[in-house]
Amino acid sequence: MSHAHSHPHTHDHGHDGHEHAHGHDHGALRFGGHHHHHHAPASYDRAFAVGVALNLGFVLAEVAFGLRAESLALLADAGHNLSDVLALALAWAGSVLARRGPTPRFTYGLRRFSILAAVANAGLLLIAVGAIAIEAVQRLRHPAPVAGGTVMIVAAIGIVINVGTALGFMRGRSSDLNIRGAFLHMIADAVASAGVVLTGLLLAVTGWLWLDPAVSLLLVAVIMWSTWGLARDSLDLALDAVPPGIDFDAVCGVLRGLDGVVQVHDVHIWGMSTTDVALTAHLVRPCPGGEDALLAAATRELRSRFGISHATIQLEQGLAVHPCELAEPGRV
Repeated sequence: MSHAHSHPHTHDHGHDGHEHAHGHDHGALRFGGHHHHHHAPASYDRAFAVGVALNLGFVLAEVAFGLRAESLALLADAGHNLSDVLALALAWAGSVLARRGPTPRFTYGLRRFSILAAVANAGLLLIAVGAIAIEAVQRLRHPAPVAGGTVMIVAAIGIVINVGTALGFMRGRSSDLNIRGAFLHMIADAVASAGVVLTGLLLAVTGWLWLDPAVSLLLVAVIMWSTWGLARDSLDLALDAVPPGIDFDAVCGVLRGLDGVVQVHDVHIWGMSTTDVALTAHLVRPCPGGEDALLAAATRELRSRFGISHATIQLEQGLAVHPCELAEPGRV
């Protein structure tokens, strides 16, 4: 985690900067080019609970019937649905933990949990996908009979459950990116289940045993596509990378353009969670006076243009007798 650096030669107005630049926008936040709220409203807790319970029960049923019918397509679909149960649980946990305030031990609160959970989520999914892919390739080489009727019935139930869950998030999908993600996951699940129903139908009509592992590999490709993006983005956030949609050079340009600022250094931009962006920076401003107005303008610009809602800015006069050690290029 990046932190604001301080040293004995900090300008007297550094404390003011700390106070003014810590203003939080608890309304809409732009993150990665989107406007959304920090977390789901409490009214969605019931939708999350129902969605997780229904989908988890369905995953267990798919696994049981998939093993019984020896259908890899059902097992692959169960893996896909499990990924979205984890995504729902993650969104739910994030919405709950985002409502918890900071403590003397966790001074940022527990928002970062969403990043750690996303990394774990992606890792588990990649392992599960690999196991399904290996089994599917073996099935293509040595086809086995599949109970097509069972496949169709179980997957059809899945369509009903996924669409029903999606309806619970329909109302908030336009105003909250977290809710929109849950809604889209459920719709995608319904489409995947429809594909499995079609597989069962074609199996019953044609008897082509290769269809089951072929559809499994197709579903593996779909899961890999979404999981790879999740893995990359969550790992970037865990390593304190600049969040997607924020131009580091543009942010530095805005800070340099502030009244009286002649140099900017030690700039850090990172995600405190999957929705909250933080920044620390040192601004060299030789002329004293008007610090509060400068910091208010900086905070306003960073929030409105880049969605950076938590900024800590240190002001320095740049006196040669008191050089900032962190002004050297490449110094962290």
